[in-house]
Amino acid sequence: MDNAFFAILSRMKTIARWGLMRGTRQENLSEHTLEVAYLTHALVSLGNRRFGRQLDPGQAVLYALYHDCSEILTGDLPTPVKYHNDALRTAYKAVEAEAAGRLLQKLPPELRQDFAPCFDIPADYAPLVKAADKLSALIKCQEEKSSGNHEFDRAYETTLASLRQMALPEAEAFLAEFFPAYGYTLDDQTN
Repeated sequence: MDNAFFAILSRMKTIARWGLMRGTRQENLSEHTLEVAYLTHALVSLGNRRFGRQLDPGQAVLYALYHDCSEILTGDLPTPVKYHNDALRTAYKAVEAEAAGRLLQKLPPELRQDFAPCFDIPADYAPLVKAADKLSALIKCQEEKSSGNHEFDRAYETTLASLRQMALPEAEAFLAEFFPAYGYTLDDQTN
């Protein structure tokens, strides 16, 4: 069906994340994407204000909004599978690119040029969107740990280590200044 792009995007709320994990609350792709958009905006703002970057926050948020759209067609492949080895990583990147192309075909031809760049994150934005994606995963792990779910203990450690390996000053600043509040209760956060 032609012009089904937005109807397909609306299915993001039906794509479950963390398929191999037993969570206290199910997270869907739509929730994750919104959080990544917020976090990307935060990281770009930190980068621009403190670390000499000159990136467009609005453009960064657009990249974040579309960063996982291919998963509507592919599903959420668990991280341990997706990154198990170079062959799997390369093959999955090709599957993601094909899925993005299929999605773009569901737009009228004159609009495709406006949306295609959203699926191809430039090198200067990519580390920040990736860091926001990892921060979102770390937040999910923290929420699960705060609920007493030890299923996410190792995922927390590996996600934090992966984030630190990125060595992004924006991510380090977020972890130091904003991440601790995710372990607080709402009363603590608002008082």
